[in-house]
Amino acid sequence: MPHTSEWKCRLHLFEDDGTTKARMVLDTGTTELTGHGTAHCSPGDADVPEIGDELAAGRALNDLARQLLRTAERDIEGVGAALPDTGERAAWSL
Repeated sequence: MPHTSEWKCRLHLFEDDGTTKARMVLDTGTTELTGHGTAHCSPGDADVPEIGDELAAGRALNDLARQLLRTAERDIEGVGAALPDTGERAAWSL
């Protein structure tokens, strides 16, 4: 049976006193997950806002990915299926 869906992501970036903060919101239509990430500019670093944005956004995506994988694991267990063994699981789970 074919399946198509579209999930929407919104990335919010803001800077506060040398810290770039990112919030990534994933809306699946049935649930919403939010990932968070930060990046800090050290006093001796050159001020390149794009780098802070990239780091904070990447960390927010990482956080979101972990949450999504945990949600999938709970859903797999919820339908009575076995999770892959530890070796296989390490390849797809964070």
